[in-house]
Amino acid sequence: MKYFVIGDEDTVLGFSLVGVFGMQATNAEQAKRAWDKALEDPENGIIIITDTVASLIRGTVDRYLFSESFPLVVEIPSPNSKEGRTDLRTLVNQAIGVSL
Repeated sequence: MKYFVIGDEDTVLGFSLVGVFGMQATNAEQAKRAWDKALEDPENGIIIITDTVASLIRGTVDRYLFSESFPLVVEIPSPNSKEGRTDLRTLVNQAIGVSL
């Protein structure tokens, strides 16, 4: 099972440091393209997506959050989130359990 991250440039870069492939998205079209790319590989068991990007494709994300069983979707706060700033190291640790 593999992870796939969708988010801003810093988040994708940070997760790549621990071997998690992903795609950057700054608009709905890029977010949808990244989501589809994540679903192409059946080995991607967990999709990590920032809240800002998830809001761009909320209907798609919610369908997997609430009705689909696979892949697991983990929504994390983005660096620009209004819910408070969490450092990238903490986000990686919480999302995939890898301590940096």
